Amino acid sequence: MALNADVSFTWIGHGTWKARSAKGKEVLIDPWVMGNPVAPEPLKTVDRCDLMLISHGHFDHIHDALEIARRTKPMIVCNHEIGTWLGSKGLDGERIIATNKGGAVDVDGITVLLVRAEHTCGITDDNGAIVYGGEACGFVIQFENGFTVYFAGDTDVFGDMALIAELSKFDVAFLPIGGFYTMGPDRAAKAAQLLGVKTVVPMHFGTFPILAGNPSQLQELVGGNVKVLDIKPGDSV
Repeated sequence: MALNADVSFTWIGHGTWKARSAKGKEVLIDPWVMGNPVAPEPLKTVDRCDLMLISHGHFDHIHDALEIARRTKPMIVCNHEIGTWLGSKGLDGERIIATNKGGAVDVDGITVLLVRAEHTCGITDDNGAIVYGGEACGFVIQFENGFTVYFAGDTDVFGDMALIAELSKFDVAFLPIGGFYTMGPDRAAKAAQLLGVKTVVPMHFGTFPILAGNPSQLQELVGGNVKVLDIKPGDSV
């Protein structure tokens, strides 16, 4: 089975997703929402967020985290350094779970495991300076009904994707395919092979001209054994 009828994902655009969990929780992944140039207008308002996941500190993944978190008061799962930075901006430390790679946390029935990603992680602070944000990560997310997905975040392909798949069973991978800042379709095709998944949900493409990779290119490379979803911002899967 590819996707699960009790769990839905809506692509806000770029690397940002809104998920509805099996028990109706609202999950926001990599919150670049209000300033996201490809986000549909109806999705630029976030009135509810129960759980926020932040893969790394680049502006296009964390830019709206503070504003949304102050308004909706979610639990937040991120790496240690980002958690410290969020706390320094006045967010409630009791609602920040600042873990690290290899650490799995249970947030009211949703299990989030931080895993390796090949990327950088500087945070642009209020004065424009880049501050240390730890290391970028991906997530293995298991929902309350057991449905599990791999969310790669921003990354290049790396051999240990096979180990992630061996240790955490999932059928669906959310992979960046745009190129330049992350892997493009050719390297994402190798990632799909290493992961052994049957369904790939592409992301981090099309926002800017330089992110030129697209789902049809990836579909051609992986062949008929893997389904690559052809999506646009606002689509739900």
